Amino acid sequence: MIPRFGTPPAKGRDYRRRPGVYAILPRAGRLLLTRQSHPHPEVQLPGGGIDPGEAPVQALHREVLEETGWKIAAPRRLGSFRRFAYMPEYDLWAEKLCIVYLARPVRPLHAPTEPGHSALWMAPARAASSLGNAGDRHFAARFGCVT
Repeated sequence: MIPRFGTPPAKGRDYRRRPGVYAILPRAGRLLLTRQSHPHPEVQLPGGGIDPGEAPVQALHREVLEETGWKIAAPRRLGSFRRFAYMPEYDLWAEKLCIVYLARPVRPLHAPTEPGHSALWMAPARAASSLGNAGDRHFAARFGCVT
């Protein structure tokens, strides 16, 4: 059974399942995160939706690069969780199936290309309390110091 974090689904509301990949990226005692400015400011684990026909690890590399500008290596699956949320950018109620990986940030290649995102580094304990959703906070607290 996949653990659920956050608000339970509302009765009678239709949710579309949205699989996505997210990364715990430790380096030199800090975590590489992304700050999303729209639709509201929020600190997040880098990652996002898996496109149709895309493999999860391929999506992880693409999403981390888009949201942070960093190349990553050696991704290893840590676990998964689900959460039910409204996604205003898609006008969609979603059951987000979030697959979390541990990976090594190798080097920055360029600035983030995802509009409204910026890369930031944060101590794992601070990240575990600053991340915008409970599932991200859980994985950061549990695996943020793993290298």
